[in-house]
Amino acid sequence: MEHALSPATLAELRRPRPYPAVSVLTPTHRREPENGQDPVRLRNVVTEARRRLEADPAVTRERRHEVVAELDRALAEVDLAHAEDGLVIFAAPGEHQVWSLARAVPERVVLSDTFLTRNLVAAQAAERRFWVLSVSADCVTLWSGGEGRVVQDRSGGFPLERRQENFDPERQMRTGDLPSTFSDEDTRRFLREADTAMNALLREQPRPLYVTGEQAALSLLDEAGSVARSAVHVPHGGLAHAGPEAVWQALRPVLEAESRKDTAAVLAELTSARGRRTYAAGLDELWQSAREGRVRLLAVEEDFRATVRELGEHLMPAEPGDLDARDDIVDEIVEQCLHTGAQVRFVPDGTLGDADGMAAVLRY
Repeated sequence: MEHALSPATLAELRRPRPYPAVSVLTPTHRREPENGQDPVRLRNVVTEARRRLEADPAVTRERRHEVVAELDRALAEVDLAHAEDGLVIFAAPGEHQVWSLARAVPERVVLSDTFLTRNLVAAQAAERRFWVLSVSADCVTLWSGGEGRVVQDRSGGFPLERRQENFDPERQMRTGDLPSTFSDEDTRRFLREADTAMNALLREQPRPLYVTGEQAALSLLDEAGSVARSAVHVPHGGLAHAGPEAVWQALRPVLEAESRKDTAAVLAELTSARGRRTYAAGLDELWQSAREGRVRLLAVEEDFRATVRELGEHLMPAEPGDLDARDDIVDEIVEQCLHTGAQVRFVPDGTLGDADGMAAVLRY
């Protein structure tokens, strides 16, 4: 199942396809007993997709069989034992994808000529993905970080390993020669290679970067190139050869401190916007402002959800059982804001007070 949404992947997903491109969404659960319902809900929503394909007169018999076969292949790839908070299946003639999201999604089936991507985009924004580069004299390992975890990532040619005859960093550490390891010209060259590779990756997939390693390694990486100068340094050795849990535990207090600072900065901007009359709140106002491209900064409480129906140019609260209800309107607003170049920040529940879950700083 897919987890990381790069700009290139998103552009590919948004590419028009021969009708029908099928998007199947269902909420999932990480723990018992809630996850016991997931297999049944998944089967039901896929059955609904098949029924919709059968009933659609615009779908030929041959095309229907082709898409149903892709849905079946996707279903076989779903791993509910490692489910997160939402599951998205895309199927079209000749292709399928399965996405696991750390953000809840509505139960939904959409037939169109493009895939429904807004829930993926909102989940990625909420997850605050980042890179971690763990540096040592003989190895540089890349980690992809997100919601409560890091996983090793082999993008950009990582991990980079330095192979040199008689190179024994453990022996040098035992004998007290570690500083000389980082003054060696071969080590400088090795770290310059790592800097070049990471810079290239950041151009393709820009994210915040954290760099871990002995202080001597971090200093030399600063001298060797440019990538570490704008990164957050975490002086912790041994992580280039460690597992993901050790990396996560070393990084966790740093991330928590960064999150608190970010939330405080968002609240300060919202307070300032009230004084300048560029503050907006309420789903209806935010929806219109997002479509007009007026939002500069959008703040969303992490678990905020709302179900609405569109009435002319306005949104109204939906009644239970309303067939025209839109229960992913928050994700739609998030995606629209990102599309128009706004910053989107997710903050802890209750942070926004009377804003009722979502507020914005407007450009004008």
